[in-house]
Amino acid sequence: MQIKIEVFTVNKRFPLTISRGTTAQTTNIWVKIADDGIEGWGEASPFCLGNHSQSTEMLIEALQKIAPILSNYHPLQRQQISQLLQSYSIPSSAQAGIDMALHDWLGKQVQLPLWQLWGVDCDRIVPTSVTIGINSPEKAQERTIDWLNFVDVKVLKVKLGSTLGIAADKAMLLAVKEVAPNQEIFVDANGGWSLEDAVIMSDWLGELGIKYIEQPLARGEESKLLELKMRSPLPIFVDESCMISQDIPILANSVAGINIKLMKAGGLSEALRMVHTAKAYGLQIMFGCYSDSTLANTAAAHLSPLADYLDLDSHLNLTDDPFSGATMQQGRLLPNDKPGLGVEYRAVGN
Repeated sequence: MQIKIEVFTVNKRFPLTISRGTTAQTTNIWVKIADDGIEGWGEASPFCLGNHSQSTEMLIEALQKIAPILSNYHPLQRQQISQLLQSYSIPSSAQAGIDMALHDWLGKQVQLPLWQLWGVDCDRIVPTSVTIGINSPEKAQERTIDWLNFVDVKVLKVKLGSTLGIAADKAMLLAVKEVAPNQEIFVDANGGWSLEDAVIMSDWLGELGIKYIEQPLARGEESKLLELKMRSPLPIFVDESCMISQDIPILANSVAGINIKLMKAGGLSEALRMVHTAKAYGLQIMFGCYSDSTLANTAAAHLSPLADYLDLDSHLNLTDDPFSGATMQQGRLLPNDKPGLGVEYRAVGN
């Protein structure tokens, strides 16, 4: 099989600020795998978890290194390819791009969408949240109103963990609730709180009817999660603390759920393993994203019937997304019936 990569830069309509910084633009990688007259597509996106990052340059270098080696394999040799990627320590996001493309190739080969190959029920797909980044109360209200006018929003994810402290977090959240009284709201601190602040905020958020808190403590502070679980009235989800299925058994007694992202997991294959592992431990599941385009978020949408919560909104905030695929319908991101991922390229501006 032949592997080609192409970089593309996407710009956010509104820069996104979380506890670790602000992102306005990213350069992602379009991975193409061709064999038997069929071309499968995948996406590799850079991301940073604080003490763990995968840059665009790192991903390009890894993909260029592994491409000639993979040319000796067929797209159906997925187990062998996976083992090869592990042996060469290919970054998870680059693995995700390859794995996505292999799945897309398979779906196109058999002329079935991935959701149908997996036998999942798309009627079970829940609404996806859209994200409100850290900002002043006034700016957060403006951003919320913009989302409400742009798409049929059922759920909001509000980023907290402001460097200004929990008083600023409270003011911002109350401002958002004021202009979105009918939307369900989740909270993601991206590791921006101390244990004591997390306890205080969980009590306060519980009184407001917030459903759960995502990643209240920083990556590396997993030993404190059990104490937080015992003291918090709200369920705790982890994101940065849980990358792959092997992380789940260690966390299972301390949290209520995990956020699965294709880039940190290494693709759809590992994401599916994470789903089964999490369910075996009685944990809830969310699918999330980084600065991914429609290509990667459509891939995740094919697995989304298995999730309890969804946060697949990054492509909705792009001004120049080069792909079309899954579509928003009544607040739900739904894959289509086309073979494979069902993603098509479109010239930016069309």
